[in-house]
Amino acid sequence: MQIAIVLYDRFTALDAVGPYETLGRLPDADTVFVGERTGPVRSDTGRLALTADKSLAEVPHPDIVVVPGGPGQSAQMDNRVLLDWLRAADATSVWTTSVCTGSLLLAAAGLLDGRRATSHWLALDQLERFGAEPTGERVVFDGKYVTAAGVSSGIDMGLTLLGRIAGDEHAQAVQLLTEYDPQPPYDAGSPDKAPAHLVEEFRSKSRFLLT
Repeated sequence: MQIAIVLYDRFTALDAVGPYETLGRLPDADTVFVGERTGPVRSDTGRLALTADKSLAEVPHPDIVVVPGGPGQSAQMDNRVLLDWLRAADATSVWTTSVCTGSLLLAAAGLLDGRRATSHWLALDQLERFGAEPTGERVVFDGKYVTAAGVSSGIDMGLTLLGRIAGDEHAQAVQLLTEYDPQPPYDAGSPDKAPAHLVEEFRSKSRFLLT
């Protein structure tokens, strides 16, 4: 099974690495980072790069598509090369997935029309513009489409899909070996739990964070 994780300038690193470390543990899986062109692709901080080992054109029919989000997503919303590839890859994929604002790219490609989907909480309402039905759930399955909420939820998405494909015990083994046992020092990981002033601060800045 071939897993294609899409890279583009200013993606968020954990959006890509979370699924890589979980879903990428599928038995005999061939996980490849792909980009519009091969070579290093810088994350949103500019200080970390992952390597696109293959171009989009070289991976036309992956079994699983993973689209990360990040500030650079906005610049890709009218990138015909990427959107056309997403449509073509989706035509034969077994699963088409996203993390964070990567769901907006799936939606822009017309793949989430009429489907339930999630995204980063700051971008959730933007899904409606493309005909999707936004939900605040952490991981959403709608047919073969799997969308995850913000950043860290890509780990949950990867494990959940891993369990669907390879069985619960294999997914549990991956969770155990990665010691994914969240015990955060703060209970502020969603807008429903975080201090209200922080939520409002980031909402007011969201047009800058997501562009």
